[in-house]
Amino acid sequence: MVTSIYLIRHGQTAWNKEEIFRGRTDVPLDETGLKQAELASDYFRDIQIHRIYSSPLSRAWQTAALIARVHQLKVQPLEGIIDMSFGTWEGHAHQEIQMADPETYRLWKEKPLLARLPGGETLDDVRSRAMVSLEEVIQKHPGETIILVSHRVVNKVLLCGILGLDNSHFWQIVQDTTAINLIQFKGGKYILALMNDTCHLKTLKEERSGVDF
Repeated sequence: MVTSIYLIRHGQTAWNKEEIFRGRTDVPLDETGLKQAELASDYFRDIQIHRIYSSPLSRAWQTAALIARVHQLKVQPLEGIIDMSFGTWEGHAHQEIQMADPETYRLWKEKPLLARLPGGETLDDVRSRAMVSLEEVIQKHPGETIILVSHRVVNKVLLCGILGLDNSHFWQIVQDTTAINLIQFKGGKYILALMNDTCHLKTLKEERSGVDF
C-alpha cells in the first residue's frame, strides 16, 4: 500500500517579490500568484486526489482552494504546516534586518540550524510540528493521494525530515512558488519521487520567485 503526498508551496505574493519576511503575517496571493495557482490546478486535473489540506494562511489557502475546485473537494485546515514564525522580523525587508540584527541574520543565512529568531521559531520547532502533521495525515488516510499546501520553510524542513537529513541542509533545498513535490510512504519508509517541479509555470513570462528566503 502506497500513500502519496503532494507537498506544494503557495503561489507568489507581493512580499515575495519585495523580499520581506512573511511568516505568520497573512499576505494574500498577488496577480501572478493567482495565475500560478490556476496553473497548478491544471497540473492536477487528471490526477485522482482524495483530500486537500492547507496551512490556514490565505496565500496557501487560496492556492489550495483553486486546486480543490477542480476536484470538487473541500480544503481542510492543518495548523501544523503553518509558516514559520519569524517573530519581530516579520514585515521587514531582508536588507533592513541585515542592518538591524547582523549577527542573527548571518547565522540564519550561514547556519540556519542554530538560528533562533527574536520572538520566533527555530527550524527544529517547525520541523517537529510539521512532521507530526505529515505522519497524522498518512495514518488517517492510508493508500490515498493527498495534497498539502504549505510554505517554503515548512516544505524545506519536511523534505529534510523524510530524507533523514538534519536542518543544516536547509539552504540546499529549493522551493519555488507553487513548487510541487511528491512524497510516497510505503512499507514504513518515505520515498521522494518528485521535488520542486514547476513545469506547470512554463507559460508564465514572470520569474518564479527564485530568490530564497
